[in-house]
Amino acid sequence: MTKTQPLSGYTLPVFACAAALAALRCLRAGIQSVDSVSVNLLEPQITAEIPIEQASVLKTGTALGVTRSDPGDNLDLTRNTPVWAMVELGREGEGEQIQIVGGEGIGHHKAGGGAAIYDYAMRLLRSNLSRELAPSEKITVTLILPSGRQLATRTSNEAFGVVEGLSLLGTTGISQPLSAPGQLELYREQLQQKAELFDCLVFCIGENGLDLARQLGINPERLVKTANWLGPLLVEAGYQGVQSILLFGYHGKLMKLAAGIFHTHHHLADGRREILTAYCAKAGMPADACSAIFAAATAEEALGQLRALDAEFGSNWVDRIYGDIARQIDLRSSDCIFTHTNLHIPVGSVMFGRDRKIIVKSEIGDTFLTQIC
Repeated sequence: MTKTQPLSGYTLPVFACAAALAALRCLRAGIQSVDSVSVNLLEPQITAEIPIEQASVLKTGTALGVTRSDPGDNLDLTRNTPVWAMVELGREGEGEQIQIVGGEGIGHHKAGGGAAIYDYAMRLLRSNLSRELAPSEKITVTLILPSGRQLATRTSNEAFGVVEGLSLLGTTGISQPLSAPGQLELYREQLQQKAELFDCLVFCIGENGLDLARQLGINPERLVKTANWLGPLLVEAGYQGVQSILLFGYHGKLMKLAAGIFHTHHHLADGRREILTAYCAKAGMPADACSAIFAAATAEEALGQLRALDAEFGSNWVDRIYGDIARQIDLRSSDCIFTHTNLHIPVGSVMFGRDRKIIVKSEIGDTFLTQIC
């Protein structure tokens, strides 16, 4: 049977930009309909043709464009959600040529209150819209996600300080189908090819891990992108005769393996705070400190609390707790392979934080890293 490659789609900022372009063109041409617009994605440098559902002048100097999100073959809760952009012509004078505002459904930062519209979205909008404006013209773009507030309750946005809506984030216009079941087959094929070249492979969950691994001098051909499919790919590595595996990833993802969670997408399984709190208690941390770790909104916040305790009291909670977690990750991962293949394959782990700095290397992980760098 022929394998069908999962289809990629586009990220939310692309649809917001398309809706804004449609609204601006309505104002320009005085028309009430735009079928589609071309968006230069910047990252990557390609042009995407985005269908427009509706576009209309609302009143003199103001128009609205509407499109719908299409993330491709991905488990994405924004699939088919409406994306609106209202464009208002401004007066000549001082100030930015293009002012971008977060309207209903666009989240805002709990600390500071600014709209959760990140750098890529800003650059994408300004780059595409500025090409259609005269130097003296000014516009205000209000982005609206009518379902954003409701959808946000099903995300971890609030844990990262974004409330009352969704974020327009990302560093690229392409939405890769990392969580689509068909993607696993492509990852398996890539792993099989790399297993013919190397005895030791390095598993990286996402782009941050891949980038950091390259910076450390690991041969890019040795790297295997796993997305959230760690369990199936560990087993596949065993079947392919790989002699050793180094897990290289963000601590909030990799620590799930210490509890035997081998598909790390948060929609399917989580447990980060429970895992971290359990290891804090195992290490002998006082009950009140364990309670504070359990109450932390994110793994990164919990790590910050541990570091603060180490700095204040000269303790070494981070090394002890994360060292224990890393050892358990190694054991659980090796056991996972053995359960399915009856092969004993050593697994090492390296965990890093949001700042891309390594938090801990297991003893096996440190050995593997030294050997391959």
